[in-house]
Amino acid sequence: MVSPARSFSRIAMAAVAALSLALPPVPARAEDGVALIRDTEIEEILRKDSEPIFKAAGIDSTSIEILLIGGKDMQAFAGPGVMGVYTGLILESENPNQLQGVIAHEVGHLAAGHSARSGEMTAAGMTPFLLTMGLGVLAALAGSGEGAAGLIGSASYFGTLGAMGYSREQESRADQAGAAMLERAGLSGKGLVEFFDNFRYQEVFQEARRFAYFRSHPLSSSRIETLRHRVEENAHYNTPDTPEALAEHSIMKAKLDGFLNPTVAITKYTEKDTSYPARYARAIAYYQMKQPDQALKLIDALLAEQPDNPYLWELKGQVLFEFGRAKEAEMPQRKSVELKPDAPLLRINLGQTLIALDDDKKVEEGVGELRKALTQEHDNAAAWRILAQAYDKQGKEGLARLATGEYFFAVGDPQQARVFAMRAREKLDKDTPEWRRATDIVLTSKPSKDDLKDLASEGSITRRSSR
Repeated sequence: MVSPARSFSRIAMAAVAALSLALPPVPARAEDGVALIRDTEIEEILRKDSEPIFKAAGIDSTSIEILLIGGKDMQAFAGPGVMGVYTGLILESENPNQLQGVIAHEVGHLAAGHSARSGEMTAAGMTPFLLTMGLGVLAALAGSGEGAAGLIGSASYFGTLGAMGYSREQESRADQAGAAMLERAGLSGKGLVEFFDNFRYQEVFQEARRFAYFRSHPLSSSRIETLRHRVEENAHYNTPDTPEALAEHSIMKAKLDGFLNPTVAITKYTEKDTSYPARYARAIAYYQMKQPDQALKLIDALLAEQPDNPYLWELKGQVLFEFGRAKEAEMPQRKSVELKPDAPLLRINLGQTLIALDDDKKVEEGVGELRKALTQEHDNAAAWRILAQAYDKQGKEGLARLATGEYFFAVGDPQQARVFAMRAREKLDKDTPEWRRATDIVLTSKPSKDDLKDLASEGSITRRSSR
C-alpha cells in the first residue's frame, strides 16, 4: 500500500483527511468516513474478478477505471468508464462469486443505461456532493491541504453515488442482466442470490436503518426468489470458485482487515491460525499498531516461504521506511519493483525511499523511478508531490514548480496549478517540452486576463502543446 505516495500501497483521497492504510502517515479519519484507496495487489484481484463480467457485457475492460473506496457501506456502483467497490462490500462477501455477483448486477445497471437517469437522480446527487465539498473546506481549515483538495476533487464521485437510486423494476432488470452476464462468463449466479439472501432482513427495516446499498437498491423476498429461480436454470449454477480465486479473496479480505481494522484483525486472525492470509493480516495489523519489530518478524517468515512475492517485499519496505529506516527499506523496495516492474505504485515507493537518502546519485535515480511511474499514471498526485520535493532538493527550481503545478492539476485545484505553472515558466528555458507543458497547464486552468496578455505577447497561445 502507499501513503500520500505510497502504495495501502497509496492512499489518494480521504473523507476527512488523507487516509493512508498501511501507508505512512495515517492521518485521522472520520468514524464513518470514506477514502479512495490505492493498492496494487487488491486492484489486480478486483480487476481479475471483474474482467470476465465486462467481457460478457461487451465492455472493453481496459476502458474501465476500478476505484477501491474505503468505507463501511456495502456499496458498489458502475458508470461510464468507472466502477467503484467499497471495502465494506468486499469484507461482507463470503467468497469471490458473491462479489462477482454484485459486480455483475452493477454492470447490469450500466448496460441498461440506468446510470444515465436525470431529474430526481441529479437532485439526489446534490446532497452528497455538497456534503463532500463541505468536508473538503473543513479539511482545509484544519490545515490538511491535500485532504481538502482530494475531497473537493472527489465530490463528483460521491454525488454520483447519491444519485444512483433505482426503482424495483430497474433492480429486477439489472438482476436479470447480471445473471445473463455471469452465465456467459462461465460463472455461477449462486453468489448473487446468496449475497442478497444474507441481507433479506433489510426489507423489514425502516428506510433510515437500512444499509445504504439497500436503500438505493430496494430488496424484497419476491425479487430474491425470482432471481434464484432464474440462476438455478443456468448451466453454470453449480460451477465452484477456483482454489486460486478463493485464496486471492481471502488474501484481499485479510489485507483490508489488517489495514482498516488492525485491533479487530489481531483477535480475528489468532496466532493459532497459521494460514497465509491470517499471518499476512497480523503482520499488517502490527505495522498499523506501531509495532514494527513484530510486523517485520512475521513478514520475514512469510518471505522465507514466498521469496518471489512482490507485495511482501513492498510491505517490508513500507514498514522500514515509515519507521525511519530508509536505508534498510531500499533493498526490499528494489526487490518489489524487480518482481513487479509494471506496477507504478511500487516504483513510487522506491522513488520516495531513494529521494529520502542523503546521496545525490540515489536522489537522481529516485527521480527516474518517479518519472517512469508517471508515464503509466500521469495523474498520480502523490508522485508529482514527491518529484517536486526531489527537484527542490536538486536545486532545479523550474522543474520543482512545474511538478507542484502538476500535483495541483491532478488533485483538481486549477487555480494553484496555474500559479505554480506560471512560476515554473519563469525558471524554465523557453520552448523546451517542460516550458510548453507549463503553458498547457496555465491555459487549461482558466488563466487570468493578465496571464493571457503575457502569453499572447510571446505567442504561447498559438502553439499550445499536447499533454
